[in-house]
Amino acid sequence: MSSRLILGLCAFLAGCMPKAPPPPAPGPVTYTIGNPYQVGGEWRYPREFGAYDVTGLGIIIEHGDDPYTADNELYDPDGLMAASPVLPLPSIVTITNLVNGRSLQVRVNERGPNVPGRVIAVTPRVARLLDFPSGGVVEVEVKLNAQASSALQGALGAGPKLQAAPVAGITAQSLGAPGSAGPIGVAHQLVQANDNAPQNTGPTLSGQVIQAQPAPGPLFVQLPGYGRESDAARVMARLYGMPARIVPVFGADRTLWAVNIGPYHSVEDADQALQHVLNAGMTDPEIIVR
Repeated sequence: MSSRLILGLCAFLAGCMPKAPPPPAPGPVTYTIGNPYQVGGEWRYPREFGAYDVTGLGIIIEHGDDPYTADNELYDPDGLMAASPVLPLPSIVTITNLVNGRSLQVRVNERGPNVPGRVIAVTPRVARLLDFPSGGVVEVEVKLNAQASSALQGALGAGPKLQAAPVAGITAQSLGAPGSAGPIGVAHQLVQANDNAPQNTGPTLSGQVIQAQPAPGPLFVQLPGYGRESDAARVMARLYGMPARIVPVFGADRTLWAVNIGPYHSVEDADQALQHVLNAGMTDPEIIVR
């Protein structure tokens, strides 16, 4: 028997072999926040949000060998799932592809993406439904469905929650590295679920895509949320030579001041500017669409 025939037979038999089942789940699905963490020099601060509506760049999830998500759900590349760097897990959000106007409701159950300057990562199925480009990076809006998320988290037995000030758009106050003083109300640790609570995986998502008007825009690197305009001015002074300006952003009960750098008309240029800001020692830059 020729070696080519043997190899072909082995390949055929391997294809007929049933796939090994995933290992047992590490525990019940849990309501999870988690500690601050760093990705490529950029700090992320998972916490509770009264409101969350941000723009930025979305990519496709690169899931590793672990078959489970951060809140102990089985990862499914054909599921309506997403990863967020900051939202409580699980949460329900609407993701809109700003380039073509398509939007879809998905379940955030994973932490990530592990790339600076990205606000969401989605499964391959979500990327197909929203028609992400072949490169996988696209301008998006991510909006929290607060009512559905709260009901889902409560059904999982989430205990009393630390109340964070509502955050609208990109108005979160800039935070220092863990251990430094930060705004009151930021949840730095996992809120443990009640192990005896009945497991409820939450609402069944329809997969229905809603078509609206596209709303693409230029990209900016933003340092958000300074309480005083003079503080923002001192930060901007450290960015000599970059096209920076101070803009007001509106929180729940006051005006904050952000530093916007740009505009940039390509992801590559925005990423380069983001890296420049990180190299200057600034911990909280974001890439936004304006």
